Amino acid sequence: MSLENYTTSSIATGSAPFIGFQNYIHLFSEPLMRKTTVNTFAFVVGSIVFQVIIGMLLALLFNKKFPLSRFLRTLMLIPWLLPLVVSGTAFKWIFDQSHGVLNSVLLRLHIIHSPIGWLVSPHVALLSVIITNIWVGIPFNMVLFYSGLQDIPAELYEASQLDGANAWQRFWSVTLPSMKSVVAIVLMLGLIYTLKVFDIIMVLTGGGPANSSNILSTWSYILSFQNMSFGKGAAVGNIMIAISLLFSFIYMRVVRDA
Repeated sequence: MSLENYTTSSIATGSAPFIGFQNYIHLFSEPLMRKTTVNTFAFVVGSIVFQVIIGMLLALLFNKKFPLSRFLRTLMLIPWLLPLVVSGTAFKWIFDQSHGVLNSVLLRLHIIHSPIGWLVSPHVALLSVIITNIWVGIPFNMVLFYSGLQDIPAELYEASQLDGANAWQRFWSVTLPSMKSVVAIVLMLGLIYTLKVFDIIMVLTGGGPANSSNILSTWSYILSFQNMSFGKGAAVGNIMIAISLLFSFIYMRVVRDA
């Protein structure tokens, strides 16, 4: 389909003229291609960096046995178990400019002096979407890191402690080296998953305003089902598939070497 001029008339006729790579050429010549690519990069990197950092911190916390740790660890899985549409709807209420919880708290703390249009301002719409996606992905990272921590022999920590290493030094000399393969797997899976995020953005902003939160996945949908340019939408989808296959290949190599 990406090599054809497939439009609404093609649905009626059952045929579409073959145009080769014209859809791809048109896409790469559009200014929106650069904008959505930059947005996608910012969305993926921003989401993964904080998901990994917060996920690791929570895994380290729950690796320490304390009262209700098992219950709280289970409770932390809720964001991952909820349908993305539900999570998106909840954050749409939180980010609401007039009645949202976030603006209300920030105003009461005198951090801001007037409500921020988190979902309607081109300056912060992408940030709002990234924050939502971070919240959704943290439990997945936490679980994988927690599982990796269970495989580290306690003797390594005891030996480093006898050598006088503090908590920070033990993390860098024992924990992180022992979890290199787990970290690599988390990063690869995070890249693949975050690249295809669609539901959250469509619920929160629909890719707007002014395409400020539009990424490749939402642009593919808009091209196909709003602009009725199915060929171009399929071309964007194929670009995403190619990127995902690249990261999948890297992931398989990491798993095999681990």
